[in-house]
Amino acid sequence: MDISTIIAGLLTLIIFTFLYKDNPFYKMAESLLIGVSIGYVLVITWTNTLMDMLFEPLFQNAELTLLIPLLLGLLMLGRFSNKTVALSRIPIAVMIGSGAGIAIPTMLYNRTIKQLSASVMPLFLPDGSFNFSGIVVIVGLLSTLAYFYFSREHKGKFGSFAKLGTFFLMIFFGTTFGYTVMSRMSTFIGRMEFLLSDFLKITQ
Repeated sequence: MDISTIIAGLLTLIIFTFLYKDNPFYKMAESLLIGVSIGYVLVITWTNTLMDMLFEPLFQNAELTLLIPLLLGLLMLGRFSNKTVALSRIPIAVMIGSGAGIAIPTMLYNRTIKQLSASVMPLFLPDGSFNFSGIVVIVGLLSTLAYFYFSREHKGKFGSFAKLGTFFLMIFFGTTFGYTVMSRMSTFIGRMEFLLSDFLKITQ
């Protein structure tokens, strides 16, 4: 058994001690995780971003256009001094503006246009059979929208139709919660498999 497996197994057992109660060993492992994660991100940022995408192309290939992001990055450091804090607003404004310009069309397509196109489904398939999924999507969409329509009191047929929307909402919340639980369970099963097979050698 190599040293990395021993360290990983011990840290996993230390993390599991939180199931009993909070303790100094768990806090130590938690702080170690945060520190290692920050160090890993800093190393990846330095090697894959600054070196590969800025310093090497700028100083080795003489790509002078990279002086602009370098200058904006240096201006960002102005936040550490009260005399130069105003200069740091320039790269922040550029970052927010460019980020919004990229994110708005992407989010509009993924969360609006794509969702609208997915809700418009043909009721009959090319082979002539009835598309039951299409009618479920249409009824679920309209009833859910009716539930969130508060300009009219939810009574009578409209109230019954809006109540149907609550069932679709509960189905959505239930499936989302189930997916979250299953993803956490798969992580837990993976760690238990590591402990029993690789660390403790109980199962092979």
